[in-house]
Amino acid sequence: MEPTAPQEACFEAGVKFGSLYHQFAGTPLSPESADSLAAAMEEAIENQPFCEAVTVSVRTEALEDAIAEGGADYTELTGRFIDVEMQIEYEGVTVETSMAMEDGYPLMQVDAVQE
Repeated sequence: MEPTAPQEACFEAGVKFGSLYHQFAGTPLSPESADSLAAAMEEAIENQPFCEAVTVSVRTEALEDAIAEGGADYTELTGRFIDVEMQIEYEGVTVETSMAMEDGYPLMQVDAVQE
């Protein structure tokens, strides 16, 4: 049985999230570099096929708290410092997705599928 267009679109969203998270996790992050890193993440993922839009928002307060607790002027990027929204379009199907912290874990999810 062949996958449906909505299933393929959701698969593509998963590929984009895997790429975004694992490509950038561990990147040194400071309040001064947060905006440029968010923009780089958005632009890099938007280059991928079927990706129409990506928005990366840095959780500034969480970032500043982590740096204050550490011994350096930066920390490393993890899911607790970003919220992500992504729109995938595949063969007439639009998939809206997001990633946000839930119970201490960066949860990636499909929010809506529109045919």
